[in-house]
Amino acid sequence: MILPTALALAAQLLMPVAAADSVPELNVEQVCEGIAQQGGVTFHDPAIAQEKKNCLESEQATREELVKQWSSFAPGDKTSCVNESRMGGESSYTELITCLEMARDVRALRDEYEHGPNASPPAAKPAPPNGAKPPR
Repeated sequence: MILPTALALAAQLLMPVAAADSVPELNVEQVCEGIAQQGGVTFHDPAIAQEKKNCLESEQATREELVKQWSSFAPGDKTSCVNESRMGGESSYTELITCLEMARDVRALRDEYEHGPNASPPAAKPAPPNGAKPPR
């Protein structure tokens, strides 16, 4: 019983690595259903169906944006963010693109800090010898 479960888990963990070259297909039904129900007064609220439809359309638009930007993201970030977006069962393209954009932006800020023209903080001026006052 443990062996099939372990094999299924291993296969699931390895799949996103192979699929990192294209935008993954995520099942956003569950997350959109939850979002729609949070806004409804009751589970029979007629607005829930419209809210779910709006969510699904938004997720599809986000996926289309991901397709356009996919090649600009680092392969390691794609793998990490895809794995994260699939964790817990509820997947979202909005969560995925946010993760990818944050990883890209943090990397850019780090590179700018380390390699940019004003990358490092200015060096501290040495203290004047023997307690003399610094020149003005």
